[in-house]
Amino acid sequence: MKRLLAALGLALTLGLSAAPPVYAVQPDEVLSDAGLEARARAISVNLRCPVCQNESIDESHAEIARDLRLLVRERLVAGDTDEQAVDFIVARYGEYVLLNPRASGMNAILWGAAPAFFLVALGVAIIAIRRRSRAEVAAPLTDEEKRRLDDLLGKD
Repeated sequence: MKRLLAALGLALTLGLSAAPPVYAVQPDEVLSDAGLEARARAISVNLRCPVCQNESIDESHAEIARDLRLLVRERLVAGDTDEQAVDFIVARYGEYVLLNPRASGMNAILWGAAPAFFLVALGVAIIAIRRRSRAEVAAPLTDEEKRRLDDLLGKD
């Protein structure tokens, strides 16, 4: 019975992971030029929906996501390069709309903070371990101290 449930769970997991992503692009948004549409899709999967947090505008059903998808397509039809279209969107909505923010300016601090904190923590751990290993071992109890301890513990 356990093997059957495990096999069923594995089949379900594989089935869900093989499912294609669901896109929210409406038929009236699709460009007639297949090359431009492919570029628009490539840009859209890297832009975050301002409403849906960690969902790309290509996957989001929010109205703002639709507006952004249309704006990207308008910029491409107008002759912008992919970089120019993304820069235009970032200029209007800020770097928050990038699913993978650029590692420049103030973002560089955020990109470097995690590795820096890791290195600091590693250094502190190494120092603490070295100090602990170098710590002197307490001298053994003298006969008088052992008798006093036995008296306190009530041992005869």
